[in-house]
Amino acid sequence: MHLILNLFKKKIVKSETKKIVRTKPTSHAAGRKGEIGEYKIDIQLSQFPKNYKFLNDIMVENPESISGYSQIDHIIVTPYGIFVIEVKNYLGTIYGGKERRTWLVNGKFKMMNPLFQNYGHIKAIKNVLNKGREHTFISLITFTKRCTLKIGEDIRHISSDEMVIYDFYLSETINRKISIAKLQSDASLYSDKDIESIHSTISASNITDPEKRQEHNRMIQSAVKDRSLKTNNANQVATCVVCNKSVSDKVKNYCLANKKRFNGKIYCYDHQRLV
Repeated sequence: MHLILNLFKKKIVKSETKKIVRTKPTSHAAGRKGEIGEYKIDIQLSQFPKNYKFLNDIMVENPESISGYSQIDHIIVTPYGIFVIEVKNYLGTIYGGKERRTWLVNGKFKMMNPLFQNYGHIKAIKNVLNKGREHTFISLITFTKRCTLKIGEDIRHISSDEMVIYDFYLSETINRKISIAKLQSDASLYSDKDIESIHSTISASNITDPEKRQEHNRMIQSAVKDRSLKTNNANQVATCVVCNKSVSDKVKNYCLANKKRFNGKIYCYDHQRLV
């Protein structure tokens, strides 16, 4: 009996001291999170009535873009408007406002105002569609709950045609927008035939060539990297060329403004007197 109890104790000790190995998140895992986010949007859009038509991952020509193209995450064409959806998958706190050109992630990393970005997408779609008709667009930017939105209330309100929301509110937001439109007008903007025509026109303009898509992504990533480098250079603290002491922007600007005296170099207060 004593031997049996000892064996039982050993098994318990062994199970308690067993190490748990946790794998670190990889870039592949991060990519999977993005794919899951896109999949959640697809699921929501697929649940709308059959006469609503949606498209995913559309790339159309856009002469105003750096790459010459615009890549749009999702479009859903409804009887009461065309919803253009830009999906963001950031982690952290997002600070921004409707008119601010750049937003901040966690108070330090800059990102382009996604409303501006989606405005460019909408302009590209307008160029594709029938120029003889004025179309109604609603711009929706979705973020996952991996982030906290600290943004203006005007772009959170349902009355706005430029909204920033959490992704799980997408279906609800579209339905609420359509309900409001129905209350404001008895007649819909688009018939089923119109919706089919808009859908097929955008589909026909979609660029599927993998080389063009890769080049577009490469150029966009390069532009983002260049902007980041410029921002970092602009934020670098100026130093004296003699003693390497940090100087204020006021001192730096004074030196640079007096090119004849300082020859385009920056000096601290102490060494300015020696030049």
